[in-house]
Amino acid sequence: MRLSDKMDIFTSSIFVYLAGKKDEAEARGMEVINLSVGTPDLPPPPHVVAAMRAALDDAGSFKYAIVDRPSLIGAAREWYLRRYGVELSDAEICTLNGSQDGLAHLPLVLLNPGDIALVPNPGYPIFRNAPIIASGHIYDMPLTEDNGFIPKLEDIPHSIAAKARLMVLSFPSNPLGRLAPPEFFDKAIWFARRHGIAILHDNAYSELVYDGRQGGSFLSCPGASEVGIEFNSLSKSHNMSGMRVSFALGNRQLVGALRCFKSNIDYGVFPAVQHAAEAALRGSQECVFNLRETYEKRRNILVAGLAAAGWKIDPPEATMFAWARIPEGYKSSMDFCMDMVERAGVMFVPGIAFGSLGEGYVRIALVQPEAKIKCACERITGVLQAV
Repeated sequence: MRLSDKMDIFTSSIFVYLAGKKDEAEARGMEVINLSVGTPDLPPPPHVVAAMRAALDDAGSFKYAIVDRPSLIGAAREWYLRRYGVELSDAEICTLNGSQDGLAHLPLVLLNPGDIALVPNPGYPIFRNAPIIASGHIYDMPLTEDNGFIPKLEDIPHSIAAKARLMVLSFPSNPLGRLAPPEFFDKAIWFARRHGIAILHDNAYSELVYDGRQGGSFLSCPGASEVGIEFNSLSKSHNMSGMRVSFALGNRQLVGALRCFKSNIDYGVFPAVQHAAEAALRGSQECVFNLRETYEKRRNILVAGLAAAGWKIDPPEATMFAWARIPEGYKSSMDFCMDMVERAGVMFVPGIAFGSLGEGYVRIALVQPEAKIKCACERITGVLQAV
């Protein structure tokens, strides 16, 4: 059977490959500490679970969710005003089955064959794959240490900018765990307005920001809603990753077009999940504070434990990930990750999975209890001292 040429860009997910390696190690009797997939190991807050449980007793929850619940959209609107000082109308908000839903589908709304998408490298895989699926061309925006992992928009040739139709940004960034200064967003808005480019900002980690810093919203910058859209998720902030609910917010035309597009391919977010999401937004946010504190403690244990092993890494400013240059003595990020699984029983994601400029790095997810992170550091120490 002949498949679409687009399938040539896909291989099995790196996470599927790593899961296979994990199974092999466990078959040998080794307990593997999984620090790869960024899925929370903690449960959602009790009031969120209670709201979903109550909704499951309503037979109406099992019907198609043709439109978003108005009360949920109102909760998102009020949360954005309360949390970021951003005032939105209902027409500037729609729900998604997770942020990846919007990131995957909006390029199909924006791109004609041959149009250019400006994407970060390294970056989360859907940033690159979605424009390719939409028959667009990719232009990499390098995120390198010498520029603080911030794109240099001034380095983008005018001939490229003239053909670009969208720019993907993600701060706090996955996989880098870095923040962007407010002035960068001002520059990006100016650049987008000048060249007629739509900005897609993935803001999934705004609540996981450390060392007393405060996460923000791209939409709080003057002119942001004129040129862009933001995706904000409850997956990480409220441990609701399996529920698949997030929001597209911002530019009315983009939100409306995305809503229209999705009405032709799905039937919305499961109503019981919408009830849970509303409870998350309207309920106490103490759970978010506690979660942030938990991840910050885990980060500190990881950084200190790896330093003791002679592997010094920069503490991430945000997210549930650390981005670390691989130790000396290893040829590639994949070689290092395979060695760690096989000899230490610790699993990371090789940086090459996030783009060519991710080579030489690994992403480490803070998704295990403190005791297991300490154990992982001890195992890594034993391997690195033997290299």
